[in-house]
Amino acid sequence: MKSLRLGPIRRAAGTVRLPGSKSISNRVLLLASLADGDTVVRGLLDADDTRVMREALQELGVGFADGKNVTVQGCAGRFPSDRADLFLGNAGTALRPLTAVLALRGGEYRLAGVPRMHERPIGDLVNALRAAGAQIDYLGNEGFPPLAIHPAKGGVAQRLSVNGEVSSQYLSALLLALPPAGGGEIAVEGELISKPYVEITLNLMRRFGVEVEREGWNRFRVPGAAYVSPGAIAVEGDASSASYFLAAGAIGGGPVRVEGVGRDSIQGDARFADVLERMGAEVVREENAMVVKGKGGKLRAIDLDLNHIPDAAMTAAVAALFADGPSTIRNIGSWRVKETDRIAAMAKELRKLGAPVETGPDWIRLSPPEKFSSNVEVDTYDDHRMAMCFSLAALDGVAVIINDPDCVAKTFPDYFAAFAGICR
Repeated sequence: MKSLRLGPIRRAAGTVRLPGSKSISNRVLLLASLADGDTVVRGLLDADDTRVMREALQELGVGFADGKNVTVQGCAGRFPSDRADLFLGNAGTALRPLTAVLALRGGEYRLAGVPRMHERPIGDLVNALRAAGAQIDYLGNEGFPPLAIHPAKGGVAQRLSVNGEVSSQYLSALLLALPPAGGGEIAVEGELISKPYVEITLNLMRRFGVEVEREGWNRFRVPGAAYVSPGAIAVEGDASSASYFLAAGAIGGGPVRVEGVGRDSIQGDARFADVLERMGAEVVREENAMVVKGKGGKLRAIDLDLNHIPDAAMTAAVAALFADGPSTIRNIGSWRVKETDRIAAMAKELRKLGAPVETGPDWIRLSPPEKFSSNVEVDTYDDHRMAMCFSLAALDGVAVIINDPDCVAKTFPDYFAAFAGICR
């Protein structure tokens, strides 16, 4: 297995320019494909997850023109191809919304991914679509991809309900799919997790001309309407990716300036800067950038509910290695169904570094090591965020070996070069 040795690192300072947001990029690709008119997309992320989305859309008949920016040729609400076999890697932001769009469209489709994607649940979304009349079969284990989608018999009802407690992507998928299918109403069962990601969906739908009414987070009314291209749209820098560099500034002294996401970001993970402030770091928020500087000494321990920023919560867990006492991160049950079981994986790798760790169904508690273990081999479980967040451990002045570092290609192929650029 390929590995990468990092550190020892004593200080982090400098400037980083972020790649485009994965969450925004894949939503924009889908919306632009369904829209009336062509859309010029600036700052589109070029990584594994966006490539599989783009390839799937091309299989469905969507045209693209490449240049300095990417132009998506809209299909006015209906993909040209009514039959396709789609491979979507491990990209939940591609497979789940495409499942909803294609189930409501009518056609014969197969959707599959890598083995781990076939272990990530999709049953709540399929149940919602089936209850509305969609025809979907499981081709493997019940409740998991791969899927076969068939034309609905007698049309699809426009009143749907979906469980919100496992993944917000199910609700986002239905929201994105409903306008060209005639609109409808969605009731959310249970407590909706990761609400900021749904806010991204609603914000981008608005950019494409569709305004959704909602009653709190329990009921959404989606008009039947055509998406209309805004002509051009810019993709923000990835706020989840920003978290590693912002944390590096807090741990390694800084200042670290991260460009591409700022105080007006539509991404929930931009709120990770609030966590760093709670830990004692200095944060400056600009229109399109953030700057973080440590105050010297250890960070403050935290006990926080980070359900709203589950990806950046992983960064908080590694930053807590540098705190003045035990930290607890709560309400992160969604970690269990991500690219790997992140609660189990984080606990195992944190212990390798010397940190005492306890876990529960939806929480993790860790204490800083008395002394960091050096030359630890961190396993990454084919999970890009494991590789990126554990790079921060080298800031204790120890060497850390990251196994399978190329897994960062899922969202940030140049991550380790960017990280090296701020290491001192």
